[in-house]
Amino acid sequence: MVKIAVVGSASMDLVVTSPKRPKAGETIIGHSFSTVPGGKGANQAVAAARLGAEVSFISCVGDDDYGKRIKENLQENGVSTTYVETAANVHSGTAHIILAEEDNSIIVVKGANDLVTPELFKKAEEVLKQADLVLIQQEIPEETVEYVVEFCSKNHVDVLLNPAPARRLRSEAISNVTFLTPNESEFELLFGGQRKSDVLKQYANKLIVTEGKNGVRFHNGLEEVVIPCYKVEVIDTTGAGDTFNAAFAVAKAEGKSLVESLQFANCAASISITKFGAQGGMPIRDEVDRKMKEMRS
Repeated sequence: MVKIAVVGSASMDLVVTSPKRPKAGETIIGHSFSTVPGGKGANQAVAAARLGAEVSFISCVGDDDYGKRIKENLQENGVSTTYVETAANVHSGTAHIILAEEDNSIIVVKGANDLVTPELFKKAEEVLKQADLVLIQQEIPEETVEYVVEFCSKNHVDVLLNPAPARRLRSEAISNVTFLTPNESEFELLFGGQRKSDVLKQYANKLIVTEGKNGVRFHNGLEEVVIPCYKVEVIDTTGAGDTFNAAFAVAKAEGKSLVESLQFANCAASISITKFGAQGGMPIRDEVDRKMKEMRS
């Protein structure tokens, strides 16, 4: 069992399904409402645990009912919450999600996720040193992301940075990560004005761009490679990117090649979008292995 350490956000998702998105000043009638645990960090931690990894999560929640439910859900999914702190007099992070027209729109309110600071991380340094791979995202303070990436680089620990939500990164941070996995809009913010093919070649086997229905693209040092996505009926795309990143992290930690790891990640993500909910749709290992076998036969 590989060891994955996830540093990131945890929140409660407040999800509305609707026939369309309201325009400014418009009120419409939605179909349903639910509250489900989420946050990019927690999502990736749960996805990695379901795929068979031993997962430690470093994060912060508020001392409210949402915070209690978030920690309980992580534990129920086999994620260690030893380093998930509960902050007094702070509300847990929330994500306000509209599902409409086969896609999602999300507003994130950070709450306790702003307290995932380098000081919090320092308490868990030994866990990260022992990890086969560290997984981090950007719903936490920028200084923490840079601190963790630099720490992992200095200690020769592989680190995967999923640069979402999109914000600029210093060139040093990009150099220090093992893998960087932006989607197309995140790529534009990070490398705006540069040709994608040139940047992929510059960061061969490091930069992996997810392109939705067009698959995943990277440069292997000789040429660009595209890993196609799996065609499925879309129910809910929330959490698909988190499933992809977690699955890729698990596969790489297990020693799979870059191509094999991306195929595994695409397969896991395709299963996730056929079910409702960010974490509710995340597959277990047997589901992914079965589907991979079906695709090969």
